[in-house]
Amino acid sequence: MSTPAPKQETPLTLEIFTAGLWKENPIFVMMLGLCPTLAVTNSLANALAMGAATIFVLVGSNALVSGLRHFIPKQIRITTYIIIIATFVTLVDYLIQAISLDMYNALGAFIQLIVVNCLILGRAEAYASKNSFNKSIVSAAGMGVGFTFALACLGSVRELLGSGKLLGFQVFSDNFEPWVVMILPPGGFIVLGSWLILFKWVEQRRTKKIIGTDAATHCTVKQNS
Repeated sequence: MSTPAPKQETPLTLEIFTAGLWKENPIFVMMLGLCPTLAVTNSLANALAMGAATIFVLVGSNALVSGLRHFIPKQIRITTYIIIIATFVTLVDYLIQAISLDMYNALGAFIQLIVVNCLILGRAEAYASKNSFNKSIVSAAGMGVGFTFALACLGSVRELLGSGKLLGFQVFSDNFEPWVVMILPPGGFIVLGSWLILFKWVEQRRTKKIIGTDAATHCTVKQNS
């Protein structure tokens, strides 16, 4: 009886990192982590701070889960993942509090709520527990950057239209009448919906272009054969 060959792991590629930026963007494609997305993106600074905190927790927890994946019993894996994630959330909670108390107060309870972010627990279960240490870190970094990019998209529009400023600096003239609704909860839904429409439109155009290029290449090969 022959012994089955060991399963070979796919190599580490740039696509593992870039998938989180576009193809599997946590917010614009997978619609994960919408609570902080809607709650803290009333300014670009808040969005970037939440994004940085999420990257820290995501990379740290994925690295630890991947490194310990052969030692964590399957029956208690989710509990263990939550404990690991909560440890990194506690670290980033104290870190933000030490760096900027104003930012800590602005983000409020949403720092602690990173523990229950679907994106982080989902990556630990679906990716880090099944892949190598290096691939888990790269994938987590890509997802974190993609998440931060989406938060920044929302934060910049809401701050610009809601107060006429960007990162606290005046952009529009004094004649501009701020759209106050943009920095309120309804503004979060309006801007998120607008970005989702734009993202989907760009993705459809990109898909049509790829299909058209493939079809043209196929016809050329068929004519030459």
